[in-house]
Amino acid sequence: MRIVKYSLGQLQANCYFLIEDNNCLIIDPADDASFILEELQRQRLNLVGILATHGHFDHIGAAGEIQLSFNVPLYILKEDQFLIDRLNETAKYFLGFDPHFIKPKNIKYLMAGDHSITDFKTQILSSPGHTPGSCCFYFKEENTLFTGDTLFKDGIGRADLSYSNKEDLKKSLKKIFNLPRETIIASGHGEETILEDEMESLQLIN
Repeated sequence: MRIVKYSLGQLQANCYFLIEDNNCLIIDPADDASFILEELQRQRLNLVGILATHGHFDHIGAAGEIQLSFNVPLYILKEDQFLIDRLNETAKYFLGFDPHFIKPKNIKYLMAGDHSITDFKTQILSSPGHTPGSCCFYFKEENTLFTGDTLFKDGIGRADLSYSNKEDLKKSLKKIFNLPRETIIASGHGEETILEDEMESLQLIN
């Protein structure tokens, strides 16, 4: 499997293309549907689904518009449905203008555990804290964990929002730290890192 990262949108969220043959699974389409649709066409990729690490607009803003061209589901934890419901309201609050995102309609709720989308097999780790429905996607063969805004290089997700929970975030991090220490962390913003480095920097290493 080939992994391609694009940093897109107003808040430079990381969008990941996971490519197997000509099939593509997207993790967090950010808020730049035009770029994504052009890339899918340019690379002649068949989009099979969209995974969301959580429901913030800078990570899923493009999903609804992409679905107008590709009849694929948006996979997300049910606990973040409320963020989809107020997608434009939240975006307007943070951006200062209404981006008029098209709300995704074909939504399928994820649960923790193993999951397959065509040939793509992943383990879903529920990781609440930043948002109630935050989750991470672990691809064992690629030794890669997509953490969204739960864990970054040299940092963790903010937990000062009205629906965030610091204690839940701590529990989620401890769950992540049970993975192999050499696991690559592909986060929702910034550069990738190695799990062991973040364990040491957060002084949660056993």
